[in-house]
Amino acid sequence: MISQLDTAAGSLQTLSSSYIDNPWLQAGASLLLLIGFAWVANWVAKRIVLTLLLRLIGHMPFRVEAEHIGAVVARLSNIVPALIIQSGIAAVPHLPARLAGFLASLCAAFIILTVAIGLSGLLSLGNDLYQRRPDAANRPIKGYVQVAKLLVYGAASILIIAALMDQSPLLLLSGLGAMAAVLMLVFKDTILSLVASVQIGSNDMVRVGDWIEMPQLNADGDVIDIALHTVKIQNFDRTITTIPTHRLISESFRNWRGMQESGGRRIMRALVIDQNSIAFLGDEGLAAVSRFGLLQAYLQGKRDELSRWNAEHGANHSLDSRRLTNIGTFRAYVLAYLRAHPNIRGDQTLLVRQLAPSGYGLPLEIYAFADTIIWADYEAIQADIFDHLIAILPEFGLRLFQRPAGGDLRRGLAPPAPARLGLDEDVNEMCR
Repeated sequence: MISQLDTAAGSLQTLSSSYIDNPWLQAGASLLLLIGFAWVANWVAKRIVLTLLLRLIGHMPFRVEAEHIGAVVARLSNIVPALIIQSGIAAVPHLPARLAGFLASLCAAFIILTVAIGLSGLLSLGNDLYQRRPDAANRPIKGYVQVAKLLVYGAASILIIAALMDQSPLLLLSGLGAMAAVLMLVFKDTILSLVASVQIGSNDMVRVGDWIEMPQLNADGDVIDIALHTVKIQNFDRTITTIPTHRLISESFRNWRGMQESGGRRIMRALVIDQNSIAFLGDEGLAAVSRFGLLQAYLQGKRDELSRWNAEHGANHSLDSRRLTNIGTFRAYVLAYLRAHPNIRGDQTLLVRQLAPSGYGLPLEIYAFADTIIWADYEAIQADIFDHLIAILPEFGLRLFQRPAGGDLRRGLAPPAPARLGLDEDVNEMCR
């Protein structure tokens, strides 16, 4: 037993002698001890201090998302091990001064970056809390928050560079003036594109797959690539238009993403009515339109309204009495037809309105939304609606306006052709 103790004591003495005589072993052991202490401090900060802090936040009277502020605090807790290493690196024996200084500078840079990320998270949290206010939509602060983030990261970049160079930040700032002028001149397009990319991403202006329209640059199609300098758009004729990224910020464009997300596409087209065909409905006309099932409720309600108004104003048999018109009845028919159409959305705007009359006629515009965003199906629905309306228009005694063509003028100015013997009236009409 005594011999074993003597052997162990001799081994410890040998190890102690080796440790004292070997500087690298002392440096490595001290460095491992410092890293272990930093790890323990990090564990205590995240598992104990952070947990207690989150519980405290949960009992506060104002509502704050615990996960949001928890993420910010968890990020800031990384400063604890960095501070321990930065403070204790100088106490590691036999460590080269340059290496110790570099590690201390690296820890300082990490601390600055962590603080900047934490401040950015707090700014985002403040913006989220502000958006809960009732007047936040009228007075948004998102732009100011973005400017504050840029200032934070700009200051952090200068401090990090100064920490890594072990120089004063003021010395670094003194040389940024001339350097900034040269960089702005050489990398003007890159800087513009970088700022534009940040704004496009933060404001969610354009995504890959969006259909955008930019007529001034002959772009009308789907976005297939968003890079730092350019945005590629595949037009519907399969050509590719390349747009500088900063043009999407400096110029206006139309993004059809809202239409695609809504699931419906707008129909806005007008029938131009010949104004000479507009008239009151007589007994024959009223009997003709009474055949339409879609108009029964309208006609009954309109008859009661007109009879009541004419009786109140003593205008039952005068010229200024209110009467049904073919254009008003046709407008009611179009509205009822669209409401009954299976491919027209009833939960979105549905209008049949008259536009300002002109020398070309009276435009009767249809404003509705189809229940699809597929181009071919949308065009088929729109064509089906107008096929029906154009075909049924004469039933209301109305005509579409159309400019006369050369053949119309020749037929109108030509003398009547003589009737041919042995031919019926239809054939004579064809000959004319």
